[in-house]
Amino acid sequence: MSDDKLVLDLLDKATVRKRARMVAIGGIMVALAFGAIVGLIGGRWPGVIAGLIVSVPVILLAMSEARRTVWLEGTTVYVRAFGTRKVDLAVADGLDLLVTDLRGARTVGLFVRGNKKAINIALSMYAGTGGRELGVYQLRRLADALAARGDTPGLVFSELLVAQLRAEARGLAAAERPLYRLGSLAPAGRMAQKLHPDAVSKFVTSLD
Repeated sequence: MSDDKLVLDLLDKATVRKRARMVAIGGIMVALAFGAIVGLIGGRWPGVIAGLIVSVPVILLAMSEARRTVWLEGTTVYVRAFGTRKVDLAVADGLDLLVTDLRGARTVGLFVRGNKKAINIALSMYAGTGGRELGVYQLRRLADALAARGDTPGLVFSELLVAQLRAEARGLAAAERPLYRLGSLAPAGRMAQKLHPDAVSKFVTSLD
């Protein structure tokens, strides 16, 4: 890796592994229950097979999340789990704001697409009026990489991150910061949704 590698993981490894374990345990419990029901109806082996069909994808997903790490080198974002993907922000085909709502926590991410690859960079995660956000240096580097694109989407997202940095420097509470406010615009009840680019642009234009 080059010297300018900058980790963009929002959560620390211990927290990520704990969340992954909970997902795996939950999946196994559901698989056991489902397998038992199928086993009562169809016999032992159909029950075992049904349990495996349910549990294996969940376990693989949990393992992937536990291994997942995101970093920035220059203007290129990398994500590694079982393999490695990369998207260059300077020439990315698409930039979107992705809001996910899971177990009472709302995560705001920058969803980037390019060269038939896609990466979601988690920028912040909020539960109630508090939460976690990427550090100042990470947001600044992302803002610079986006601004270097020179196009409207890049400048909009760059200004959004700069506004977030200004809010933090002013000591504003999480609920008053741009990422929290923008994430709150997404309707509840959907696990993942992209905000319309016009809505993001209009919001950024309205910021001080």
